[in-house]
Parts: sequence; C-alpha cells; structure tokens
Amino acid sequence: MIIIESKRKSLESLKAKYPDAMIIDVTSKAQDEFVQFSPFYPNGGIPVPFTDGLVAVCVEGIWQGLKVFENADVDRSFFSKRDMKNLKRTVRKYGKCLGHRKGVHGEELLDYLTARKLIYLPCYKWVLENRLQKLVTAVRIISKNKPVVLLDYNTNPDVNNPKSPLSHASLIKAYIEGNYPE
Repeated sequence: MIIIESKRKSLESLKAKYPDAMIIDVTSKAQDEFVQFSPFYPNGGIPVPFTDGLVAVCVEGIWQGLKVFENADVDRSFFSKRDMKNLKRTVRKYGKCLGHRKGVHGEELLDYLTARKLIYLPCYKWVLENRLQKLVTAVRIISKNKPVVLLDYNTNPDVNNPKSPLSHASLIKAYIEGNYPE
C-alpha cells in the first residue's frame, strides 16, 4: 500500500498514524537517494515535448521554461538548470501567465490542464521509466511488504483539478500501481 501525505506534517504525527510504514520523502529537500523523485532533481536527458532533439535537465525546468507570460516567452535557460534552485517563473516578475508553449518553437499556447497532460505528465513518466527504475522497483517491493508513505508538498492526485498543483508523489504511486494518467 502506498499513501500520500504532506511533507508539512510532523514526522512524529506521521509515525504515530502509520507505525508500521516506511516514510519516504520524495521532495527536493529529501536527504537520501529518493530526492531523485523530485521534479526539480537534475536527472538529465529529458526530451522537451514537441521539440525534436532538445533535452532538459529536470521536469520542473521544462514546465517553467515552456511557460509564456505577458512580458516573457519561453526561457530555454531553464532546461539546463542543475542546482534545483530558482526554478520558478512568477506572475509577479513576468505578468499574467498566458499558458505553456507547445514546444519551444510552437505557435500554440496550451491552457494549464492541457499543458499538465501534454507536458508535465509525459516528462515525469519519462523520468520514472528512464532514470528511476531502481528506485521505483525499491518502492514497489517495500510497498508489498509494508505500507509506504510518500511525502510531498502537494497532495492533489487529481490531474483534472487545476485549483491545486499536482502531487508528483501521486504520480509515483499511480505508476507503481499501473494506473499512471495518460
């Protein structure tokens, strides 16, 4: 069994609630190899959707790099950021977000949910399949023997809910359980 919980909850309360579980932090603040599950982690070689031959270092770099604002278009520099810092592009700095460009040179701007489905989900799945198979297998094996609690800052598992950022921990769970959203 895999359970998603908020990283903001105290470790003590989580241990009390799930006394037999293995608690795994999958955020960018994790202190072990499971940090590699973070969308901010520089797993490298991730194909940028709808852009032949271009790869990026991390999923969040692709997500932020393809954002288009009132005062800023695509920013390819985000595709090469390796330090897991300064990976957010904000409306405060760039004006209203107009959408995500469908590819670096694409004409089409995707709305938030469409971008989530056509950019974020495939990029994160690519990382799970091509960079994190050993860790995915480890979590799968552990979860067969005892509950696994995955900690994430966001706990929204609903791809179609635009009111809250999507939980990447929920994507790990879905992938392991064989129901990754397409």
